[in-house]
Amino acid sequence: MSIKLLFSPENGKIFGAQAVGFTGVDKRIDIIATVIRLGGTVKDLTELELCYAPPFSSAKDPVNMAGYTAENIMKGLFHPFYVEDVDDIDLQKAVLLDVRTKEEFEAGSIPGALNIPLDSLREEMDKLPQDKEIDVFCQIGLRGYLASRILLQNRFENVKNLSGGYRLWREIQNDKSGTIQGLQHSTVETETQLPPEKKAKEILVDACGLSCPGPIIAVHKAMEGATEGSVFTVRATDPAFAGDIEAFCRRTGDKLLNSNFDGKSFIVTIKKGKDVPESNTSGGNGKSIIVFSGDLDKAIASFIIANGALAMNRDVHMFFTFWGLNILRKAEKVHTKKDFISTMFGHMMPRGSKKLGLSKLNMGGIGAKMIRAVMENKNISSLEDLIQQAMKNGVKITACSMSMDVMGIGREELIDGIQVGGVASFLASAEESDTSLFI
Repeated sequence: MSIKLLFSPENGKIFGAQAVGFTGVDKRIDIIATVIRLGGTVKDLTELELCYAPPFSSAKDPVNMAGYTAENIMKGLFHPFYVEDVDDIDLQKAVLLDVRTKEEFEAGSIPGALNIPLDSLREEMDKLPQDKEIDVFCQIGLRGYLASRILLQNRFENVKNLSGGYRLWREIQNDKSGTIQGLQHSTVETETQLPPEKKAKEILVDACGLSCPGPIIAVHKAMEGATEGSVFTVRATDPAFAGDIEAFCRRTGDKLLNSNFDGKSFIVTIKKGKDVPESNTSGGNGKSIIVFSGDLDKAIASFIIANGALAMNRDVHMFFTFWGLNILRKAEKVHTKKDFISTMFGHMMPRGSKKLGLSKLNMGGIGAKMIRAVMENKNISSLEDLIQQAMKNGVKITACSMSMDVMGIGREELIDGIQVGGVASFLASAEESDTSLFI
């Protein structure tokens, strides 16, 4: 959701607002319109008490955040510049500073920008000239605000932050070139433009309601076994789907024929190409994941990444060690002969994935139950479903034998289908992979 707020810089009186996004934008405009009708200011926006529940809004509503941002501008805590100003920046007199991570910068940035990630800004600010204007930006504006505050407090006098960040700039650039979410409306000749005798069989895939990586997995399953040239029309509501499907097609060799948004869902058309491009299967493209943590949220993230990689036709090896072994334990008690310390370890550690707690805000297990409830309401696969999905589709799962000895966990206590191995097992797969993750 993007909100534009017009207000007086002198007294904060609100003149108007616009909002663009999905469900809920009308509610926010209704709220701001009411404040305008009552002669309110940006201060009133910061103090509003609005409906809050995790599936519907954050504790600080977007309307509150718009008020806070406006207040910061009025107080002079930062000075904004806008997307329409970017083209007028003279790089001889100003520095365009991207404070996002190196990976984000390499994926795309505003032309002419210098990249110094926020986390290393204090150490590298000597690269910036103090006699020039510093125009800072990040993805949506928050890190840019923090960076501008750091610079202003270190004798940089002329610092500005891009309102809306790189995302807004990119969306406007895409709009100018007739694209949506980074995808062209029509990348090649669509099937509907072909004569009837040349049209391939069309297959419909409904991925509405599924969250990442659900839509990509649904596409992958639908395309398995399909003949080359088959055409798939996919409908999905996940906001990340448009960008994901572009990367999916780029890596699998399929053709993205068309991409549109009808106001409620993304509709894309894909033509199946070769099963997998040779450049993507000739070794070095596997994914290796060390799962060290036994936290529910990190376990979910691990298996979402694993299933997403599977959908991209990648070999995946997950290596569970230390606390991560608890994810693989059977829920029921298994009678095994153990020494005293191993027995105590077994009693103290969670038995199985359903007993895992959150890394933050666990609140004695209440937080974990709330997360599971939210996932169920949003039709997101549970951790148990993700595990079964991964094992069914061929993820190689290895339990660290050394960690099992240390933690006092026997082979018979692990769920079926798990192999036991040592560090060499993981290192071998890591050397054959282009990505290794430690979670």
